[in-house]
Amino acid sequence: MLYGPPAAGKDTVTSALTAVDDRYVYFDRLKAGSGKSSGYRPTSADHLAQLHDRHLIVYANERYGNIYAVDSPRLDEIIIAGRVPVVHLGQVAGITALRTGYPARWLTILLWCPRDITRARLHTRGSSDLEERLRVWDETQADLAAAEPGTFTMVLRTDQRTPAATADLIHRTLTGDPHNVPPLREPLP
Repeated sequence: MLYGPPAAGKDTVTSALTAVDDRYVYFDRLKAGSGKSSGYRPTSADHLAQLHDRHLIVYANERYGNIYAVDSPRLDEIIIAGRVPVVHLGQVAGITALRTGYPARWLTILLWCPRDITRARLHTRGSSDLEERLRVWDETQADLAAAEPGTFTMVLRTDQRTPAATADLIHRTLTGDPHNVPPLREPLP
């Protein structure tokens, strides 16, 4: 699980992970709503409700006027194929939901960058909703402050290491390769 505020590097680190080992696969969440559909499995709110009624939704949240969901059938599909799902989350409640609702050997990684770096990254990628995403950054920081100790296996600053170095560290930690693994908890600003 990759947790972090907008523009912390979840997509970039996931791309780097898939370059390290093709067993890693981005978990494409279900999305009901409008806007960007790339990277999601578009669906309807009615379909999500049906899946929820059948206890197939592990976690769902609303953000940016949309509903996003992690479903157990897609997790099953990835894991049965011998692959490693990389799930992006922006709420600590999602981490808890996945740990309790879909027991597995989860590695929980907080990807972090300061707010000014987030602003610069959002500006560079041409985000049209900059202020809303910065508000979400603030919400993520507050959510993080309420997280239980031990919520994260790793805390990594994406403004202090390259995506490739971050992916390599995650891969070595997941595969148990202890050679030169740096500290897994980097200080937050």
